[in-house]
Amino acid sequence: MLISMLFFWLAYALYDRSFDTAINRAGVFNYDSKYKGSTAKPASILKKDRELSDAGFLVNHARILVGSGLETFEKGKSALQNWRHFSLNWAFVDPKTRIQSGAKFCVCAKEIFPWLVMPLEVVYVDESRNSNNALASFRFGSGTLQGHLLQAGEERFSITMDEKEAFGKSIFARDSTLLMKKLLSAKLDDVSNAP
Repeated sequence: MLISMLFFWLAYALYDRSFDTAINRAGVFNYDSKYKGSTAKPASILKKDRELSDAGFLVNHARILVGSGLETFEKGKSALQNWRHFSLNWAFVDPKTRIQSGAKFCVCAKEIFPWLVMPLEVVYVDESRNSNNALASFRFGSGTLQGHLLQAGEERFSITMDEKEAFGKSIFARDSTLLMKKLLSAKLDDVSNAP
């Protein structure tokens, strides 16, 4: 664990300048603006969106039970706000990055090549809660910018409290290279087959 933390600190220190460079070079979204914010739609509608599939986008959604109660919801929300969902052996995001609409950030990932820096932008942030706190949700979507490994795509990360809390993730993505299509399909399958 300690070695892993030291390795990530070193990688972060080395790539801190790369994040700024990638963001400054990234510019705009690398997909048509008519698709911007598509992951804000309910998953059932997103999966049936023929325009996305006809444009070559793969669509996936997963809901994973994480517990129950307001305390679990608040912990899940805090984890999302601090990018804990990217605290992985193969990817991380600068935890100081604010989750707010228009904020640009980079995912540093070790996939095909050692440590790729991929620029994204937060497309939307949405939080809702009813008066008695029985229903609540926090979600945000991010879209790929010029220079991202994928040709185009958007992800939604969310935590929702209804009768039980669930962590949900919706993705639509498209790539023109056969290798990336295979990798993307495998990742989407991993998300949908998660326990």
